[in-house]
Amino acid sequence: MTPGATPLRYRGLDVQDTVPHTEAGAPPRTQPVGGAAKRAFDLAVAIPATLALAPVMAGLAAWVRIDSPGPAVFRQRRAGAFGRPFTCLKFRSMVDGAEREGAGLRVTEGDDRITRAGRVLRRLSLDELPQLINVIRGDMSIVGPRPTVPSQIAHYNAVQRRRLLARPGMTGLAQVRGRASIPWSQRIALDVEYVDTWSMALDLRIIADTVRVVLRGEDQYRDEQGGFDLAGPAGG
Repeated sequence: MTPGATPLRYRGLDVQDTVPHTEAGAPPRTQPVGGAAKRAFDLAVAIPATLALAPVMAGLAAWVRIDSPGPAVFRQRRAGAFGRPFTCLKFRSMVDGAEREGAGLRVTEGDDRITRAGRVLRRLSLDELPQLINVIRGDMSIVGPRPTVPSQIAHYNAVQRRRLLARPGMTGLAQVRGRASIPWSQRIALDVEYVDTWSMALDLRIIADTVRVVLRGEDQYRDEQGGFDLAGPAGG
């Protein structure tokens, strides 16, 4: 860290090791990208949406439970803003314990771990609906980089860690420009672009583009170009 530089802090935690002081000399952030305005927008969308969709989510939860053994909601630790871990919620779309079977975290088209209900949920992105709760809690945003597993952060270089300056999103720039069909290095580059160019207008454009991508069922699974392609753990 540069002598005299103010450590980046989040909810009283020193996160300098996770998100280093920017080389560009911009002042350290004490709030995720977008600040209070973005948070207000998230709550204005997530609270009414959760109330309106509660019966739908209850029905989907029952369908998941009936369709295959296991819980309706899949919980997994993910890295949030500034690398702070949180529990990410999704409707379970694969067999219980799928992350310990077959390809692990990698999901491909035709993956036999995906349940019948899960194929529909994933096709329409309905498996993401419980993340509205994450948005209300403040773990996530409506728009932002998709939440990653903490172990992947060790592979980030200093520039790539800038994606952690934003709350993870239910959708994001990478999701409307290739989704799972592009490699992680390209997705992270798009996330950093989002962090560096954020505006409320950009969030609205991404939301509109997300509707198009979901309705067309585009780029849901990794092809020969997609997947995790980062080098070994970075030194800083």
